[in-house]
Amino acid sequence: MRCATVQFEHRADDKTYNLARIEHFTKRAAETGARVVVFPEMCVLGYWHLRRYPADRLRELAEPVSGLSVERVRGLAVEFGMAVGVGFLEIDDQDRLFNSYAMCLPDGRVHIHRKLHAFEHEAISSGDRYTVFDTPWGVRMGILICWDNNLVENVRATALLGAAVLVAPHQTGGTASRSPHGMRPIPVELWRDRDRRSIEAELRGPNGREWLMRWLPSRAHDNGLFLLFSNGVGRDDDEIRTGNAMILDPYGRILAETWAAEDTMVVADLDLDLLPMSTGRRWIQGRRPELYQILTRRFGDERDARSARFSAEPVLLHRLE
Repeated sequence: MRCATVQFEHRADDKTYNLARIEHFTKRAAETGARVVVFPEMCVLGYWHLRRYPADRLRELAEPVSGLSVERVRGLAVEFGMAVGVGFLEIDDQDRLFNSYAMCLPDGRVHIHRKLHAFEHEAISSGDRYTVFDTPWGVRMGILICWDNNLVENVRATALLGAAVLVAPHQTGGTASRSPHGMRPIPVELWRDRDRRSIEAELRGPNGREWLMRWLPSRAHDNGLFLLFSNGVGRDDDEIRTGNAMILDPYGRILAETWAAEDTMVVADLDLDLLPMSTGRRWIQGRRPELYQILTRRFGDERDARSARFSAEPVLLHRLE
């Protein structure tokens, strides 16, 4: 099954421009024969600048699942006979906001995932369920948005629900991590001045690809699934996103990737015959669920997503009897 994943630099609040980029790359993906094309987290509206807005402004910008943006992408999926995934700011019938992702299928169905660990704004709620679904090609897919993928339990749960392909849209890289060996911001001047060599060195370095390589391949390998990583690239408010769109196989091997400092797309054929005997799938059969009650135990120091993401307090390990 041929798949494509896109990185592009969104324009804040400019849905017309961003949807035009989505249409452009959807057409390009269709020309390659891809069955699936995925775009970054919150790419319809933009991302990091939203944290500066009051809640009322977010509600003005947000759309329901039946809104014009998702409907336009749904139309592209039907027109080109593809699955097309995009991130958007959702508002539901109770006036709640979600960082959501719409996977539009060629038969007109739309599957929505709400980010499970939303930290972007206090007015944006976190979702409460996993999103795994069948596709017309006989392959089950799952969606986890950005930080959802950093908590290992989420990927394992998605695999246990039968996902063979994980869609992983992000807006990451170049962030101001609290961790002493985490990511650091990339100077905005590099992107503004278009010093391509210096920018691409950053995109491949410890604030971009090198950070991804510490954990992203293990999500695919340990759970025996293909992974479609899509990310923003370039200016995102006061940070620089690092792109690195890539496709990984169930062994954590990179099938296609880019570190280009530009809007671009990578394409790869997923050899579905790799799935049944992949290491992760075989290891999952060795699970001992009776030992894992500790994973659902509350210890009393749990935080909401925003507090956990932005806290500068050291974390003490629990000592259990």
